[in-house]
Amino acid sequence: MTSIELTSFAPKFMRVGVLTAALQELTPREVRDADPDRAIEDWLQFALEVGASYIQLSAALHPSQADVPPEAMLDPVANTLDLRQPFDRARAARVQAAVAAAGVGLSDLAYFDNLLHHEPEIRRKKHDFLLRVFDAAALLGATAVCGFVGRNQQRGMDENLVDFEEQFVPLLKAARDRGLTYRVEQCPMPGWTIGDHWHNNIAYTPGAWIALHRICEKHGVGDQFRIHYDPSHAILMGQDTRSNFQYLKDEGYGFLIGGFHVKGQVVDAKGVSAWGYGGQTLERGDWVRGQPSARAADQVNAWKKQTVLCEHELPGTARHDPLAYLQNRTVDWLDHQLAARELLPLDVSNTHLVVEHEFPAARIQDRERLKPILQGSLAFVRHIDEAAGCMYALQHEVLRSQGIAVQGTGRQAFRS
Repeated sequence: MTSIELTSFAPKFMRVGVLTAALQELTPREVRDADPDRAIEDWLQFALEVGASYIQLSAALHPSQADVPPEAMLDPVANTLDLRQPFDRARAARVQAAVAAAGVGLSDLAYFDNLLHHEPEIRRKKHDFLLRVFDAAALLGATAVCGFVGRNQQRGMDENLVDFEEQFVPLLKAARDRGLTYRVEQCPMPGWTIGDHWHNNIAYTPGAWIALHRICEKHGVGDQFRIHYDPSHAILMGQDTRSNFQYLKDEGYGFLIGGFHVKGQVVDAKGVSAWGYGGQTLERGDWVRGQPSARAADQVNAWKKQTVLCEHELPGTARHDPLAYLQNRTVDWLDHQLAARELLPLDVSNTHLVVEHEFPAARIQDRERLKPILQGSLAFVRHIDEAAGCMYALQHEVLRSQGIAVQGTGRQAFRS
């Protein structure tokens, strides 16, 4: 009789955190403008209260320094990390003491901006700011910074590959010099400008990631370019997570996924019927009589390119028609986490799962009202990941070690 080497049941779970932009006004601006590290201290304590093990620390140009007026932005200005003054060792020590006191870690730092802006002076300002974010990350002992690539609005996509090579690769070399990885969130940013471009962040889909990574490899910074995958943007583009991950695996690029944003997308069939997946193309309100509106508040209407056909979901807050999963009109969270384990070469226990709150109706800038909402969502995310970890361990390790086949087929990649 042949003996069977049994595998024990040992599931692995991801590190659950939250992006601090979820509540930008946690610390009143008059307080944090005067004491720029107070907002980080407050957020670490708030993260503990809502059940997050980590925070993704959001940085941004201060409203007084940004090229886009705050009233033209869909979300509040997310500068929890205020870098108007140098972030030196004394500031880093204060933040590290707050991390230790709260028992909440830093997953990484985040700065979301257009780093390929067509105007040289504006682009240089953003690049200089990113370098300061890199320096802060290094002082805080973080290993990654999350953000966008962006797009030169005056050039086509192939031309932007040249821009990426000339302008973005030097930033990745700076990240390498500081021992950092740059992880790109793949949002296409359709409403970022009042122009007609839908893809305003060229790193928006697996095919583009591979093209960009090949450029990085050529310049010795392939290890610095990774993707912070957000399933909401896949849904926006008619994709599903399992198929995206399968494609990356098939092409030999499964290693590109370095972390996750947890944010859903609920597609409105009525909005798709009205405008299609290209979103509202005219009469949005960001243009007046054929000219860009002079009112910054009107320019936020550019986001109707996206918001007329879908709405972001804070995980756990939406009820879905099961048919929506099959049509890739919402996120199947359990399969998302299973697919990550089954198709990507992840170090699961050291992979960050960051809740990014952009559900408009619940985007409340009030601590006590938002607290139970984030508590519920984070609990949902943690339990979904634990369920996926348990299912994976049972099916792929325990049963497999005993030669027992898994029942059924589950979701399949590339299934139309």
